[in-house]
Formats: sequence, C-alpha cells, structure tokens
Amino acid sequence: MRFLTPALAAMLAVGTVMSPVLVQPAHAQTSAAGAGQFIDTLANQAFAVLKDKSLSRDAAKAKFRGMLQAHFATKQIGDRLIRTVRNRITPQQYAAYSAAFPNYVVNAYADRLYEYSNAELKVLNTRQIGNGFAIQSQVLQPGQQPMNAIWSVIPVNGKYQITNLTVAGINLALTQEADFKSVIQRQGFDALVEFMKSRG
Repeated sequence: MRFLTPALAAMLAVGTVMSPVLVQPAHAQTSAAGAGQFIDTLANQAFAVLKDKSLSRDAAKAKFRGMLQAHFATKQIGDRLIRTVRNRITPQQYAAYSAAFPNYVVNAYADRLYEYSNAELKVLNTRQIGNGFAIQSQVLQPGQQPMNAIWSVIPVNGKYQITNLTVAGINLALTQEADFKSVIQRQGFDALVEFMKSRG
C-alpha cells in the first residue's frame, strides 16, 4: 500500500494546538488575506515546535497529532477519499471507517514530519476558489531546491480548515484516493479499515 511519501506527509502536518493556541483571523468566510495568514502562522508555529530541542520525539508527535485534529477537515477529507464507493458500503462500514480515519491520518503524517525540523514555509499568494481559498507557498529546506505547495482551505464555523494540498504538482487527495480505491478493489473495504486501525 503506497499511501503518503515523506515529503507529502511532511507538508500536511503543520500547526499547533497545545501551546500556544493558534488564533485564527476573524471574518474567515470572506478573507483571502486571512486564509494566507492562517497558513503562514500555522507553519511558523509548527516549525518552531520542530526546532525546539527540549521536546522529545514522542512529545513533538503528540503536539502534531493535536495540530492535525484541530486544523484539518478530517471528515471532509475522509469522505472525499471514498466518494466512489460511498454508496456501496453499509452504514456500519462507513461508521468504522469514519472512526479509524482521523487517527490513521494523524499518525501517518506525524511519523514522517519529524524529519523536517529545519524547514520553513513562505506564503506567496492567495486566491479565492468557490467558497474556499488556494494558498500558494514554498517549502524551504537548507541544501535543497524550494518545493512548491498549494493549500486548499475552507471556512468552517468562522475558522479555517485545510482540505487538500498539492505538492510539486502532485494532488495529495487524488493520490490518496487512488491508493484507497486500489486497496478496496484488491482486498475489500473492510481490509482498508483494518489496515487503518493497525496504523492508528
């Protein structure tokens, strides 16, 4: 099962929820500038945690798990990844998937992010797309070429949440959806859920 590469996973896991708490801009529903500031602040706080040598690996991962839960639209993301089979699974299967997905995705990203302690993120521009925003940015790491990343952000209850990320031209949601679909076709939906539980 391919799932996420380290680079893609690292790009998704930025933010903070334990301390300090990210203060999201007001008027999220109409502010493209606010959406860009959200990503910028999220990244700055996250990479500051990564550079904090007083934190153990486990402590850093614990913070990142909280970050993802707070700032990623896990229900929307999870639903999108199984949209092609949603009408063919039972309510019980969907409930099991929905319960397993948040922990799976958090742990998958947190396990890989720790490698990127020297990275920085620079927001380049923000544009509105439908009821959400696309934030173009670059990830800068010493000794490596800048990596382009486009964040998809939506306003949810007055706050911003991340729904997708495109890194170096690779759409993360579409890639992950294809991986899930492949597993379901070869082994069945229940096998996907069991795999997620084993990694959660």
